[in-house]
Amino acid sequence: MKFDTPATTNPIDQLKVIGKPTDRIEGPLKTSGQAPYAYEQHEAAKNQAYGVMVGAAIAKGRITRMDLDEAHAAPGVLAIVTAANAGKLGKGKYNAAHLLAGPEVQHYHQAVALVVAETFEQARAAAQLVHVEYATDKGQFDLAAVRDQGKEPKEELPDVKHGDFATAFAAAPVQFDQTYSTPDQSHAMMEPHATLAAWQGDQLTLWTSNQMIAWSVGDIATTLGLPKEKVRLISPYIGGGFGGKLFIRADSILAALGARLANRPVKVALARPQIANNTTHRPATIQRIRMGATADGKLSAIAHEGWSGNLAEGKVEVAAQPSQLLYAGENRLVSMRLAPLDLPEGNAMRAPGETPGLMVLEIAMDEMAEKLKLDPIQFRILNDTQVDPVKTERPFSQRRLIECLQTGAEHFGWDKRNATPGTRREGRWLIGMGVAAAIRNNLLVKSGARVRLERDGKITVETDMTDIGTGSYTIIAQTAAEMMGVGLEDVVVHLGDSSFPVSSGSGGQFGANCSTAGVYAACMKLREAVTTKLGMTEGDAVFADGQVQLGNKHVPLRNAAQNGVIEAEDSIEFADLAKQYQQSTFGAHFVEVAVDAATGEVRVRRMLAVCAAGRILNPKSARSQVIGAMTMGVGAALMEELAVDKRLGFFVNHDLAGYEVPVHADIPHQEVIFLDETDPISSPMKAKGVGELGICGVSAAVANAIYNATGARVREYPITLDKILDSLPPMI
Repeated sequence: MKFDTPATTNPIDQLKVIGKPTDRIEGPLKTSGQAPYAYEQHEAAKNQAYGVMVGAAIAKGRITRMDLDEAHAAPGVLAIVTAANAGKLGKGKYNAAHLLAGPEVQHYHQAVALVVAETFEQARAAAQLVHVEYATDKGQFDLAAVRDQGKEPKEELPDVKHGDFATAFAAAPVQFDQTYSTPDQSHAMMEPHATLAAWQGDQLTLWTSNQMIAWSVGDIATTLGLPKEKVRLISPYIGGGFGGKLFIRADSILAALGARLANRPVKVALARPQIANNTTHRPATIQRIRMGATADGKLSAIAHEGWSGNLAEGKVEVAAQPSQLLYAGENRLVSMRLAPLDLPEGNAMRAPGETPGLMVLEIAMDEMAEKLKLDPIQFRILNDTQVDPVKTERPFSQRRLIECLQTGAEHFGWDKRNATPGTRREGRWLIGMGVAAAIRNNLLVKSGARVRLERDGKITVETDMTDIGTGSYTIIAQTAAEMMGVGLEDVVVHLGDSSFPVSSGSGGQFGANCSTAGVYAACMKLREAVTTKLGMTEGDAVFADGQVQLGNKHVPLRNAAQNGVIEAEDSIEFADLAKQYQQSTFGAHFVEVAVDAATGEVRVRRMLAVCAAGRILNPKSARSQVIGAMTMGVGAALMEELAVDKRLGFFVNHDLAGYEVPVHADIPHQEVIFLDETDPISSPMKAKGVGELGICGVSAAVANAIYNATGARVREYPITLDKILDSLPPMI
């Protein structure tokens, strides 16, 4: 099905199942421990062995000698994989570094070996007996030091130059120019990267934790030199990904190599201390914001320049991206530069680009508002735009940023905020409020599904879409139930298997909208097949309450399949609407903090997110997604930082003892408001996505609240108390 004209009234608009707050249908399996994750596929293959990875102890250089004798002689050892016996390995499209080192080492904890043994304990013990000697090369590990070596990554975000920024900025009555920094951050998902691999002849099956099945089938085939049809990925349950599992990592390749060498199934899970350096992370950024405005607050010039670092074939963190679209202004410069670093690979993490970009832009907006003596919300509203500021012929399909800000201000009690920093106290606590705008683009990815009407009238859905804890099982079941006129209990959903039709996968906030649109397309075909089978060939049949109705004729849906199941398969393909309209989601984040007047300790007391993100398919799971994202934003603001050892080139705090993330008790109250919105330009579902919008701008709202509470303006994340202490107002 091609989606090339705006959606009109369709079966989804009945809203009998779609749009209802619905419990996740896989919830009982997960809460009872019956949902088998990748490492727990105990029945999937018999006689499983265990693999433990050995990571490189240097950041850059070469392996000069590897002694495996002691490890081979250890109890239970079946095989040891190294570059010497792995065969020729390619490199996947989505990997910057090779997933198995040798002899070259490209980053710290790059895999150098896998020890396979009868038990996990035996494999772990033997892995300690692998002796590796290295020749170390000089590396670059400090972004600030190599910033000037940055180059324009034209294929990702070419410089945006609109109007004449330099002239407009120089002429602006009010000017602003500041530089900010965000640190490297880890995904810190609950489930580690894990894979079980089994060979049957030349056919490889991987049970793995992966967000994007089709992408990863291709990269595994490329890496191992196999035809794609010889690789099957199965990933029914994923314990969090946040972008860290978009691409294959060392666990999947090592498990496949180990299984081939040991001639039996092998499972590999990366130990928590290996994940930060072996897998991907959100890269650190340095960002400079310049703004010029008229005396009444209209932006006439805006420049957002950013620098991030990565391995030679890595990508830039597109942090300047939000400044292309969020605010009006006829003269602008947006640029990103990629500098060479020898740290582990940087790549996508929840809302890549927008998260670090809005961490900076939305502080700058508050700072500029203060210069102009304007309320921060008033300043943002004053610079709203209903068209793409660079391509003014492209209107936004929906843009309700002003309504998000105004609705949030009313619900949060913004009128009670004292604009003078450091003036509101409750005992020892300094109280402040902060706000930030949010934007995340609506990405559209082709997505397919297969649906069947079974003999008993139930509907089966198959698609390689994944559920990373986001509720994919439920919204896909809701879509099929709505389309076929049955109850949710009459739909069975199978996900995460490369033998199913290719879906959008889970990433970029596009998964919910695109995967359900693919199910919609398949269901439309199934409806046609059903009506043809029932002889209802004239007019529009209505599917409801397990019946098919045309005029006065009512027939049970199951009757169509009494002589055999009916199956249909289709994909949603998005055409040129995305070129005609700028499609984005918008939000506003409000935060209240309390800061200890003596120590500078920060407590987040309450948070509110107001989101305009198209039709909300399941308000219950969508709310959970936004609250989770808000919590991640607090972590990024106050505590999350992968500390770089700039001498040896690795992340020092590479476990959850040293890499701190928020917990439930850190934020007593979180609230989410969804504006009632549909976007017929987006898809037949009229939805968009919300899982990443929820983090966009949150950290800046926290920073702005801290400033309002204390007068401490921090431009270097995370905002730890040592950065606040010197700016605290005098003790009373």
